[in-house]
Amino acid sequence: MSTAPQGTHSLAFRVMRLCKPSFPVDPPFRIDLADLFVGEDIFDDPLAAANLPPLLSTQLSKSMDSSDLTYGSRFILQHPSDAMGFSGLLLLPQSFGTIYLGETFCSYISINNNSNFEVRDIIIRAEIQTERQRILLLDTTKSPVESIRASGRYDFIVEHDVKELGAHTLVCTALYNDSDGERKYLPQFFKFVAANPLSVRTKEITYLEACIENHTKTNLYMDQVEFEPAPHWSATGLKAHELHPADNSSTVEVFKPPILIRSGGGIHNHLYQLKLASPESAQMKVEGTNILGKLQMTWRTNLGELGRLQTQQILGTPISRKEIELQILEIPSQINLDKSFSVHLNLTNHADRELGPFEVWLSQDSVHGKKNVMINGLQTMVLPQVGAFGSSDFHLNLIATKLGVQKISGITVSDTREKKTFDPLPDVEIFVESD
Repeated sequence: MSTAPQGTHSLAFRVMRLCKPSFPVDPPFRIDLADLFVGEDIFDDPLAAANLPPLLSTQLSKSMDSSDLTYGSRFILQHPSDAMGFSGLLLLPQSFGTIYLGETFCSYISINNNSNFEVRDIIIRAEIQTERQRILLLDTTKSPVESIRASGRYDFIVEHDVKELGAHTLVCTALYNDSDGERKYLPQFFKFVAANPLSVRTKEITYLEACIENHTKTNLYMDQVEFEPAPHWSATGLKAHELHPADNSSTVEVFKPPILIRSGGGIHNHLYQLKLASPESAQMKVEGTNILGKLQMTWRTNLGELGRLQTQQILGTPISRKEIELQILEIPSQINLDKSFSVHLNLTNHADRELGPFEVWLSQDSVHGKKNVMINGLQTMVLPQVGAFGSSDFHLNLIATKLGVQKISGITVSDTREKKTFDPLPDVEIFVESD
């Protein structure tokens, strides 16, 4: 999708996506002569299978005589591949098409001089803008195009490896001298969306390996080694000699041979697969709830003496998660200079308790110097309390004071009750246009 420039310009950008052509398929209405005279099962007869094909091919060759101007054979299959409908031609893309993550976006760009006069000293820039970054594809600042004659054009090709999902904008700009010597600036925007080519579904899975080492001076025969998972986990024992996991909660083997762990440092490993018991258990995965479970072990010595041992609670890797997460949901597609625009944000509470009230403001300690995007109106916004694992949407009015690509930076939120300031929102780039 292209955004047309405002005002009168001698130049204009034209963009065409370069991609491989396709095979046009025109399913034909053609027949095989054998289908007209015989049935499908006639070739089950060995005599017919040996004599009928040569007879049909002879008739077919006669009917396809090039001197036949009636085109009587145009509905006859000349080759089995004709039924596929391939004409042997290639079809160029008729539309922009869909761009997928992981592909290379290749575009043929032409800047045309639509006026009756020559334009000179053209500086051309082409870049890709995403929600996270800006990638420069072409810049002729050091070697400007000397001139483009009337009705002439200048062509170039750009490429970009698509590594992000979502909205992309191809920004093409030209700075040139018009016929009357006036220096003009032409920006044009071409928007497209990068889609996901694959659907990947994952489940929260943790593997626990228990290494049991014998520190005694006698052999130990392990009758039982079981892992008792914490309430929000389920455990499955994995064995190397089995094709499928063995569920510990299933039927118990009646005649289960004991596992020998030799004296003086013998080792035996057990592997368990842990999964969250239910989707609601994911909310319990916050700091301080990383308990996985405990091991129950039963063994006997050489003379049959019984031993039991239960381990302490086994802890997994500590789970760190931000208590408060601030993210941008929507930014206007067109932002004008010195005009207020609204940004849609979301505040999410990942803690298991109520937090707030909150204050949202734009911090001034910018490493890039003076900010070109500021809050329009009250410099501090007050938000109500947010319940445990809840969220709240709100809008922040901003205003841009400089043209071109600018950054929304320093949006910060703090908890007024706990006197705690959270990490600011990552910088977001926007493009500011003139009225």
